Amino acid sequence: MRDAHSLERRVGIDHYVSDAEGTGGRLRVAPEDFRVREVEAMDSVDVDEDPGDYPNLLLRVTLRGWDTNDFARRLSDALGVSRERVAWAGTKDKYAVTTQLFSVRDVSPEAVPDISDADVEVVGRIGRDLGFGDLAGNDFDVRVRDADAPENAAAVTAELGAFLTGEEPVGGEGDADGDTATDGPVPVAVPNYFGHQRFGSRRPVTHEVGLHVVRGEWREAVLSYVGNPADAEPEGTQAARRFVDEQADSPDPDWHAALDEMPHRLRYERSMLHRLADEGDETDDDWRHALEAVPRNLQRLFVNAAQSYAFNRILSERLERGLPLTRPVEGDVVCFADRDAPERLSRADPDRTQVATGRRVEVMARHCERGRAFVTAPLVGTDTELAEGEAGEVERAVLDELDLAPSDFDLPGEFDSSGTRRAVLLRTDVETAVDADDDAYELSFSLPSGSYATVLLREYLKTTPQDL
Repeated sequence: MRDAHSLERRVGIDHYVSDAEGTGGRLRVAPEDFRVREVEAMDSVDVDEDPGDYPNLLLRVTLRGWDTNDFARRLSDALGVSRERVAWAGTKDKYAVTTQLFSVRDVSPEAVPDISDADVEVVGRIGRDLGFGDLAGNDFDVRVRDADAPENAAAVTAELGAFLTGEEPVGGEGDADGDTATDGPVPVAVPNYFGHQRFGSRRPVTHEVGLHVVRGEWREAVLSYVGNPADAEPEGTQAARRFVDEQADSPDPDWHAALDEMPHRLRYERSMLHRLADEGDETDDDWRHALEAVPRNLQRLFVNAAQSYAFNRILSERLERGLPLTRPVEGDVVCFADRDAPERLSRADPDRTQVATGRRVEVMARHCERGRAFVTAPLVGTDTELAEGEAGEVERAVLDELDLAPSDFDLPGEFDSSGTRRAVLLRTDVETAVDADDDAYELSFSLPSGSYATVLLREYLKTTPQDL
C-alpha cells in the first residue's frame, strides 16, 4: 500500500492498494480511446405499440465527444420539445465514445432527428421516463497512450488480484520487448472510492459546500462555491472569485459588483450572486435561498458529495488500520449481492443487510469471498445505523472529526437525505493487452452502476487525478 496523490487526499482518497510502479500515460487522447457501453436494465415493447400506454420512445445513442446533458439539450431543441421530456439512466464523459439509452416523451419515431457525432437507434417504447435504476452498469474499453512503462500494467493487475484474494501476487512480469496480454479476464479488486470527479475535477469543492450545508452554515456554503478560487482555473475566474471573497470580508458587500465580475459562463455562481444582490444577505434564510438558486439536482449533489467524502475517509481509515475490505470483521454491516445483476457485474444490494457478529462473521466472510456479499460503509443520513466493533469505531471517528451526525441530514427541501450504505470493495475482471512498441496498453472491464472507472485506472497510471 502506498500514499495517494496529494490532490486525491483532499477528497478522502489516501492510498493505492497496489505497490507496483505505475505505467504513467494519457487517457482520452482521442474519444475512441475511452469507449463506454451501458449494461442495460430496461426492457421495451415494440415501437408500434399504443403510445397512450407507452408514451416514451426509447433510443440507444452512440455519442462521440458529447456531454450527456449537452446532447439531451440538443436533442430536445431539434425535436422542439421541453428538455424535461428527455431522460437517461447514466451520465457519461464527454471525451469518449459512449453508447447509452435515452427516453423521449410524446415523440414519434419519424421525428427523431439526425445529429452530428451521434448515431441514434430507435429501440422501442416504454411506459415511463428512464431513471438511474434502469442502468445495471457499464462496459469499458480503455487505451492508455504515451505510457512511460506500459509493461508495469501486468504487475498492477497481479497485485490487484492479490488484494482480492489476500494471497501473494502471482506472475505480473511484463515483456518490455513486445506485445503482452493477460490470458483472459483476471479477477481484481480495488477500494470502492468515489472518484475525484465526484467532487469537481478541476476544482474539488462540492463536498466542502455540502459539509457546510449539513452543519447549517449557509453563508459558508455559498461562499465556498462562489468564491474560493482554485489554481487550476483560468486567471479571470480566479480574479472573480477573489473579488467575491473580498466583498464577503467587507462590512458592506457589493454583490452587484461581484456579479459584474463573474464570467457569464459560470451561470450557477451568477444565479447565487443575483439573489444576494436582489434579496440581501442579512439572515441564514437569505444565504440558503441564494444556494437554492441552482438546479435541484445540484442542491442534492452538494449533500451527496459530503456523504461521499465521509465514505472515502472511512475507507481510507479502514486501510490505515489494516481492517480488510474483502471480508467482514466483528460488527461490520454486510449487504448481499444483487441477484438480478448480469453475471459479469459484481453489484451490491444495500437494501439487504446483516450485521456480522459471532459465527455469522465467518459465514459472511465465505459469502464475500464468493462475491455473494460485500462489506459496507455508510453514506450517512437520517436513517443511518452505524456498524459495531472496530468498524463502528472507524465510522464514528470519521464522523466526529467532520462534526457530522446522522440527525444533521434532516434538512429542508432537496438537501434532506436519509442515507444508505455502499460496498467498500469494487470487484471486476480485467483483460490487459500491452503494446510496448507503441508505449500503450488497453484495459477492458465492466463495473456496476454508481462506481467509478477512475478508481481502477488510478492504480495503473499512478498519476495526478487531473490526468484521469
